Amino acid sequence: MEIFENFLFALLGGFALVALVHAQNQSGIKYISDTTFVDAGISKSVALAYQLESLHQPLWNLRSFPEGKRNCYNVKLAKDVRYLIRASFAHGDYDGKGTVPEFDLHLGPNKWESVILGNVSTIIVKEIIHVISSNSTRVCLVNTGAGTPFISALEFRPLPNNTYITQSGSLNTFIRMDVLSITNQVVRYRDDVYDRSWAPYAYPQWQQITTPRTIDEDRYNDYQLPSIVMRSAATPKNKSEPLLIDLVHEDSTSKFYMYMHFAELEELQANQSRQFNISFNGNHLYGPVVPSYRHTTTAYTTSALTGEKLQFSIHKTENSTLPPILNAIEFYLVQDFSQSETEQADVDAIMNIKSLYKRKDWQGDPCAPQAFLWNGLGCSYNDNDPPRITSLNLSSRGLTGGIPPYLSNLTMIEHLDLSNNSLTGPVPEFLSKLQYLRVLNLTGNMLTGPLPAGLVERSKNGSLSLSVDLCSSYPCKENNKKKNNFVFPVIASFASLLVVTLAISAIYWRHKRLRK
Repeated sequence: MEIFENFLFALLGGFALVALVHAQNQSGIKYISDTTFVDAGISKSVALAYQLESLHQPLWNLRSFPEGKRNCYNVKLAKDVRYLIRASFAHGDYDGKGTVPEFDLHLGPNKWESVILGNVSTIIVKEIIHVISSNSTRVCLVNTGAGTPFISALEFRPLPNNTYITQSGSLNTFIRMDVLSITNQVVRYRDDVYDRSWAPYAYPQWQQITTPRTIDEDRYNDYQLPSIVMRSAATPKNKSEPLLIDLVHEDSTSKFYMYMHFAELEELQANQSRQFNISFNGNHLYGPVVPSYRHTTTAYTTSALTGEKLQFSIHKTENSTLPPILNAIEFYLVQDFSQSETEQADVDAIMNIKSLYKRKDWQGDPCAPQAFLWNGLGCSYNDNDPPRITSLNLSSRGLTGGIPPYLSNLTMIEHLDLSNNSLTGPVPEFLSKLQYLRVLNLTGNMLTGPLPAGLVERSKNGSLSLSVDLCSSYPCKENNKKKNNFVFPVIASFASLLVVTLAISAIYWRHKRLRK
């Protein structure tokens, strides 16, 4: 599927499907099957008792993965684009056991989160903002031995690349708040074009100000906050006090990014002004901020914040006649993904081979993490470079047809074993072009000659260990194979043997004639 920059889409487990939503209009959601993106798992439905209004209908269905250690969705996306990725899990006692599993969620080769549900009625949502480094990404469910992994929905939404920027790492959603909400309900799409989830938040020392008028009609702010969220704001009940936000997290080493959104909701008189600064743990962080009337201003951190306790103070400047305001706020935890994905050219080649031979056991990144290395593959690992595929063993896998051309793109391969299959046709020239190839085993097939001159030369000079059977006729039959390392030395040996035999025969008959 080709995904355009201004489209949102979601993969929904089981019978629920792929949701395509145009990001700039109200055209709704179109569903197509998720089977295009996953080749494993079983479609299931939550128990009837959980198919209630409290459980959103797309979550009535799910996909479970009772087989395999790692099972993955493979989704083609736009390279170097920032996406909001959301995975949802609603068990709903789909298996009738009354118990829930625990398992891990991976993004590419890296662990994203552990999925731990309290009970069968719990709904868990994991959300991250992540820049896609290749032309596809894989979201994997990993069985940790504590029950069968499953997923209800998997969603991808492109964001502007000049938003949610970090010095390093991706952003796990910690909390996103609609301050003193008008609706007192969670706000999502269609109000939010990026379908971010805004939860209502209130504090006793704050009072609400609102406007009935639309905010950001011209959408000039890249974060594109929902108007319904920005139409309300908090201000301190005591006009001389600051707005205080305390964030407590059990891990003092955690790194946070903060985004505060402001919009002036009142038409100020000539003698009025609203201006304020933002401080973090007593130190100046941002400002002064002068919010624009009915337009969003976003203040954010340009580097990560750390600490066991994070306290933010929004306090008016000396020249301000009005107290500070706050319309919405977001906090994100930095997620560092240290494991590199396999080199893209290698991935493309091996994925074509996976598709050709229907290897459903090959899931996720081919080489990474090393604990999930694909069966039959060997890879090289270097701290400064992505993993590369260096060996491929497809011996005795029932392969048919010609030697696949995709192998030519495994440019770092050193060992290739295609023995004991039913491969036919000539040995392709491209094998001699694989400069790092040291071992090539093609025995036990029905291949025809002659061998490429480059392979013959490399076998002669010792740079390649070559094992191959070639048929002497076409069509090739199982009992018509001649066993040899490569074709020319065998012909030479046969010719030498024939000369010796003829010479002995000639001497014998000559000697016999002389005796007569």
